[in-house]
Amino acid sequence: MTIIDSIGQIPLFQGLPERQLAELARIVGERRCEKGEVIFSEGDEAKGFYVLLSGCIKIFKLSLEGKEQILHIIEPGEPFAEVAMFAGSSYPAHAEALKGSRVIFFPRGGFETLIKRDPDLAMNMLAILSQRLKYFSRLVEDLSLKEVPQRLAAYLLYLGGSKHSTLPVDLSISKGQLASLLGTIPETLSRILNKMAAQGLIDVKGRHMKLLKREALEALASGEKLLLQ
Repeated sequence: MTIIDSIGQIPLFQGLPERQLAELARIVGERRCEKGEVIFSEGDEAKGFYVLLSGCIKIFKLSLEGKEQILHIIEPGEPFAEVAMFAGSSYPAHAEALKGSRVIFFPRGGFETLIKRDPDLAMNMLAILSQRLKYFSRLVEDLSLKEVPQRLAAYLLYLGGSKHSTLPVDLSISKGQLASLLGTIPETLSRILNKMAAQGLIDVKGRHMKLLKREALEALASGEKLLLQ
């Protein structure tokens, strides 16, 4: 697959004509990352943004004590570091590959030049940024107002996608990383997963889960239902 084909499959750029995709291809750089490789660190100058083509990336912050808080798990097709790039500031968090990954880098100067010539690029970017803003607003609300069972139920429903989907949920991260993402510890997460399974809400086999009772999970996520002891 050519770099133009890869860019054309990214949701951010879907629907753009071949000419615009070719212009994007001329400014990007491709990078392959090994598992555990740091893509950028908090405080580094934001010289551009990235899009993940394959693999998995975690965005996280570290406390003064070294405790890790995962902010977002980047899946293929998603951009990351775009806000810092547009703000002309430094990266506000760390980015690390959770497994072998392939990313493409869009330098700030070249991308801004293209946006000035082609406003459609800016409109696509605004749509993605609004979705990301909603996600982080929900994350702040979940971490500050919701209990861990509610956060976990909401996250599983998010992974499960459409209400009519019967496909199993596959976790792309370890349970320890999921605990960090939800603002808890692995022991608490395991206990809650076991309770959900015991009550018939989910079926767990390693990183594979089936959502057996979506309505009950939705009630739990919204706080209408409590997870029984």
